[in-house]
Amino acid sequence: MQQRPTRVRHLVLWLTVLAYMITYMDRVVISSAAPKIREEFGFSLETMGLILGAFRWGYAFFQIPGGWLGDRIGPRRALTLIVLLWSGFTSLTAVMTGAISMAVCRFFFGVSEAGAFPIATRSLSRWMLPSERGWAQGVTHAGSRLGAAFTPPIVAWMILSYGWRMPFLVFGFMGIGWSLLWFYWYRNTPEEHGQVNAAELNLIQQSLGGPRPARSANVPWKAILASRSTWTLGLMYLCYGWCLAIYLDWLPTYLKEFRGYDLKQMGLYASLPLFAGVVGDMLGGWLSDWWAERSGNLKFARRAVGAAGFAIAALGIIPATMTSNPELCVAFTCLAFFGLELTVGVSWAIPLDVGGDFAGSVSAVMNTFGNIGGAISTVALGFVVKSFGWNVPFYIAAGFCVLGGILYLGIDASRHLFRTEPGATSHEN
Repeated sequence: MQQRPTRVRHLVLWLTVLAYMITYMDRVVISSAAPKIREEFGFSLETMGLILGAFRWGYAFFQIPGGWLGDRIGPRRALTLIVLLWSGFTSLTAVMTGAISMAVCRFFFGVSEAGAFPIATRSLSRWMLPSERGWAQGVTHAGSRLGAAFTPPIVAWMILSYGWRMPFLVFGFMGIGWSLLWFYWYRNTPEEHGQVNAAELNLIQQSLGGPRPARSANVPWKAILASRSTWTLGLMYLCYGWCLAIYLDWLPTYLKEFRGYDLKQMGLYASLPLFAGVVGDMLGGWLSDWWAERSGNLKFARRAVGAAGFAIAALGIIPATMTSNPELCVAFTCLAFFGLELTVGVSWAIPLDVGGDFAGSVSAVMNTFGNIGGAISTVALGFVVKSFGWNVPFYIAAGFCVLGGILYLGIDASRHLFRTEPGATSHEN
């Protein structure tokens, strides 16, 4: 009787999903608490933008070192280390006493969290079958948006009950608990995990072309950075990051100050677009995998879903901005965020498609571009709103969605940046 494969790789995936949830819960806490923080300290919109942007600059600049760390020491140790660090800085935010100290704390929170997604992508590269990549990336990013969606109402309740500092302490301790579980249970390769049976191990090895070493060879940065595909992927993700930052960092403030919602309403309505994003994350990754498997054309499947997502986002942003009805604004914002997130599972599957064992480093380059866009967007919004009003940042975001869709048409997920043979020990940097 043929042995039935275990599904340890799916448990690895769901534990990674939980990490993604925690990353976004920790970063969305401050945007939900921003109105109360501004009220207590008297921060202007521009000052709050600089504080929020400090996280994104730290996050952007340390993407590549974070991805490199995961490729070099393995995701088991690397994720444990960075989750412990960023959880500590999340909790420390509660004891900051002014704009400078808070900005410094948020910068180091960003530095600590920078490697999360590249290392998590690397953690799945030895486990997930190629036919599961888009779905896996869609599920993980859906988890992050689900965490972000649940956070505003929870934070609103905590603020009303205990003050704005309590959420930072609670969410920080959640991350510490996850890091201990990860180090205890996860292994860098299926060969190292005692719960993987021979049938699942054979399934994974056959799909990936044979067993892989526990640690990657030297990261081939020359090949990564010389590739036009890397730069196209990065510029596309800059467009995505610009738009995402507006919704994650500023939507609660926008709904409260421009659309007139109170704190309870703000918590609810800031969550709804994020729930729509969860659907987009799940659908985009699954759809591109299904399309690629059915058609045999990976390049077209990834391109079509990614470009369509950006088009839907642009078509949602314009009416959401133009309408004077607050409820209609939220409805169209849900459509816009659904479209934006439709691109995400596809975008993060592409580094796995083209990068192989160095998917962490490839995705780190992509995410660096994305967060540079997000950092500029977050800081610029406060100044743009002061000079031109709240509508202009959203019109700019719609333009970036159009550009992102065009760039997606130039990405070829079927073209590998390099080939790594099983047992290879070195590459030129």
